[in-house]
Amino acid sequence: MRSLRKLAAFLKPYQRWALLAPLMMALEVAMDLMQPRLVQRMVDDGIARHDMSVVLHTGGLQIACAFIGMFAGMGCTYFAVLAGQGFGADLRERLFEKIQSLSFGNLDHLDTGSLITRLTNDVTQVQEVVMMVLRIMVRVPLLLVGSLIMGVLTSPRLSLLFLVLIPVITVSLAAIIRRTSPLFSEVQKRLDALNTVMQENLSGVRVVKAFARSQREEQRFGDANDQLMTQNILAARLGALTMPAVMLTLNFGVVAALWFGGAQVNAGQLSIGQVIAFINYLMQTLIALTMASMLIMRFSRGEASAQRIDEVLISVPTIHTAADALTLAQTRGRIAFENVRFAYDGQDHDPVLTDVSFTAEPGQTVAILGATGSGKTSLVNLVPRFYDVAGGRVTIDGQDVRTLSETSLRGHVGIALQESVLFSGSIRENIKYGRPEASDEEAVAAAKMAQAHDFIMGFPEGYDTVVGQRGVNLSGGQKQRLAIARVLLTGADILILDDSTSAVDVQTEARIQEALADHRRGRTSLVVAQRISTVLGADKILVLDDGRIAAEGTHRELLLSSPIYREIYESQMENGVIVDGGE
Repeated sequence: MRSLRKLAAFLKPYQRWALLAPLMMALEVAMDLMQPRLVQRMVDDGIARHDMSVVLHTGGLQIACAFIGMFAGMGCTYFAVLAGQGFGADLRERLFEKIQSLSFGNLDHLDTGSLITRLTNDVTQVQEVVMMVLRIMVRVPLLLVGSLIMGVLTSPRLSLLFLVLIPVITVSLAAIIRRTSPLFSEVQKRLDALNTVMQENLSGVRVVKAFARSQREEQRFGDANDQLMTQNILAARLGALTMPAVMLTLNFGVVAALWFGGAQVNAGQLSIGQVIAFINYLMQTLIALTMASMLIMRFSRGEASAQRIDEVLISVPTIHTAADALTLAQTRGRIAFENVRFAYDGQDHDPVLTDVSFTAEPGQTVAILGATGSGKTSLVNLVPRFYDVAGGRVTIDGQDVRTLSETSLRGHVGIALQESVLFSGSIRENIKYGRPEASDEEAVAAAKMAQAHDFIMGFPEGYDTVVGQRGVNLSGGQKQRLAIARVLLTGADILILDDSTSAVDVQTEARIQEALADHRRGRTSLVVAQRISTVLGADKILVLDDGRIAAEGTHRELLLSSPIYREIYESQMENGVIVDGGE
């Protein structure tokens, strides 16, 4: 239970409630342990002697004990819920903060479906364990030890039955628990798989419908769902053996107690009340063992979830910020790549970029062109240090980006990613996402530069139009223009546009480029593009081929010197993609 013990630190802020809950449970158990004694007194001193006053007095005490136990139990549950819910909320928040702190390299290995399961189901499993600990884990040992002691005090000879029954039920429960514990880890993995399928389907529902693949997706989901069901049934089937094993042992114990107890009653060695009290203590003892088994199985499931949570919490970001990291207060915007090598595994195996060297001078616009998979996006992701290089270095104004704090570095870099991600909220909120304090006038100005203002005003609610989840109510081109407006509003000194106009028509793209010309003046820009029309006005164009810079120069220079560039240019000319520019 090492992982559960580590997570117990999140209970510290709620230690007052965590202490009061067991105290209330101790009081409830004390009241429960008094009941068999009171029954014995009622039978032996009241009913057997026909003394109604003893019956009434003892009955009153029983009722009082029952009410005290009830209120103590309610108090225990109340305080356990306070501590458990607070624990769960803090753990969930800490886990989310940890996920936010992880670098792209970590998130590449932790799929979204698994992270969602850990944030929700796994935290809930651990939270339930905490609440059970504060209630049942306190009740079980107190009830078990108290019942054993009271049973021995009631009849030392009948108490010998404990020496037989307890080992039998303990061995049975241990065998069941040993078999079920590994199954709970597998259940969580199957739940991961189900969530992943569901998340992929919901995010790509339009693709599914466009290709009429709903039946296939239903089959995928059905398979994952069936696997989860099968694993749950297997775990539940083994767990279900617990109660029959306990009841069988309990019934044998009751029969044995009645048999031997009856013989002692006939011999005048025990009273009927003592036999009844002992049977009650026997049942309480075995029930306590049953609760212990249920608690252990819950612990097994909770430990499986705790290990998955701890796996995220102990993850070390692949991007490390040194304690003495420099703050980039101001920047001229000079970017230099010096013999850069990069691989996504971080070990220089199967490199995506090899020996990449170039310089973007302050105020320059450097375009990056190349076939799909040539490393264009990987290259620009190194500037804001989403990943670290495997060899060489990337510098801004002569400072290696690895020596700079991530916050100050990314505060000077504005990037429109290849995939335009929008959040639920208004268009205004999405544009201001990178700079919430910006005025409405500044947001409108950024939208106009991105050629988004006209279509925004075409909506009845204008900038207050609510964007659906992931921008579902906007076209691809509209989402890209909003993403461009969002990055322009930040006013960053370094601007990165990663194929950010690929879904925009050529005429609109030309207007965007024209509007951006003034904005980019004095700013260093890296522009990843598929269309040559996007890069015609660039100060420098890099042609990437298989992770290497195959050619470098202006549009005119590359037409003369680079066969790759000339081939791209001619193919786009034939297809009418290039609307102006040329030789």
